[in-house]
Parts: sequence; C-alpha cells; structure tokens
Amino acid sequence: MNQISVTILTKNSRKYLTEVLESLRHFDEVLLYDTGSQDDTLTIAKSFPNVTAHQGPFIGFGPTHNAASALARNDWILSIDSDEVVTPELNEEIEKLSLDRNTVYAIWRQNYYNGKWIRWCGWYPDFQYKLYHRGKTRYSDAQVHEAIITQGCQTIQLASPVRHYPYASTNDFLAKMQHYSTLYAQQAKGKSSSLSKAITHATFAFFKSYILKRGFMGGREGFIISIYNANTAFYKYLKLAEINQTTNR
Repeated sequence: MNQISVTILTKNSRKYLTEVLESLRHFDEVLLYDTGSQDDTLTIAKSFPNVTAHQGPFIGFGPTHNAASALARNDWILSIDSDEVVTPELNEEIEKLSLDRNTVYAIWRQNYYNGKWIRWCGWYPDFQYKLYHRGKTRYSDAQVHEAIITQGCQTIQLASPVRHYPYASTNDFLAKMQHYSTLYAQQAKGKSSSLSKAITHATFAFFKSYILKRGFMGGREGFIISIYNANTAFYKYLKLAEINQTTNR
C-alpha cells in the first residue's frame, strides 16, 4: 500500500470510532488528534496497533487539521472524520493509486441519517477533498467549513465512497448547530448581520434544502434536515449580529 498517514480529529467520538478504525487497519499509521475527550475515545484508540493518539487544543477545524498532519510520519495524508467509515472498495482503490504530489484526491460520502442513505438536501453527491501531499498543500485556516487548498493542484475524484454518519440523534443536530454557528460567527466577525438577515438566510436555507435540493423527496428525514439547515443559518447570523454589537460598544 502507498505510504499514507490517516489523520482523525476526535472529541468524545466513541460512537463510531471502533468501526472507523477497523476500516483503516491496512494503513501503517492512523494518527488520532484528540481535543479533550471525556469518554473512552482514547481507550478505543489504544486497542489498535496502528493507531497513535496525540492530545492538543482545538484551534478551529482548519488549523487543527494542519496540526494533526504535522505530526504524521508520512507526507501523504488521508483526512478522515471520526464518523466516516472507509469502504473496502475505497481501500482497494487507494492501494492501487499512482499518487502524484501535485494532485488532491476527492472522495464522495454516502451520508446516512436514521439508517437511511440521504440523497437529497444537498447531501448527495458530496465530494470532499481528503487525500493530499502535505509538502504541496494543506488545509485552509478557516475555523469552520475548512477545505484542503487546491490552488495550483490537479484534482481527481475517486470512484469509491466513505460511509458517513453525521447525525445519530436530535441531540447531535443541536450540538453541531450550536458549535458550527458559534465558529461561523467568530470567523465572520465584522461582516454585516442583523435579525432580519438571520430570518432571510434561514428562510432561503430551508427553501434551498427542501425545494431546490429536493428534501421533500426524503420524507421525514428530508424535512428534519431542511429545518436543521434553516436553524443553523438563523443562529449563525444572529450570533454574528450579537458579536458585532458587543464589539461596537
């Protein structure tokens, strides 16, 4: 297999971690970067001989990804989330790649909610850049909605997916909405916002997800995801308005 280090950011990630790490047994290094787990995430990690765990602060998604990749043994980095399971097909495809350091490789995610593969609400197709050479590029410094910088690189989409389980319960929706909306507001500090803008963005987010992205075809799950998208947009801009008000006082 190509000399690739897998990096995973974790915090209280026990729910899927065993399945995630089982899917990565063929890689010689899986580097887990933990930002303060209170559950048995680190205990699970210790049970896999190819996994090394490091602990450090969360400094925003982009910078934290870069901190993890800097600790890896190999220059090729496969960035996997703690709720993403690499399929056997993807393992085989990566093993056969002739890696080019000037290329960033995108992998598509089969996103699941409530036991269903969601192909609406903008969740499909969902290509994410995940495999890159750290000597050529890195993650952006964005606090949220981070991405591997592809400027000056060729990009290739791989055929095989990871299985992604982003939300297991209503609590997961609420926790991520709270976390992501706060990070967005901090990152966008100074950008114009108001209650009316929050309402406008929330309304359009629901319309885009439920109508334009065909969330209505997803039944109950499509409706819930569309409401979540609307609420996240609402609180992103409401929190931004509050931060701006505090700064201007």
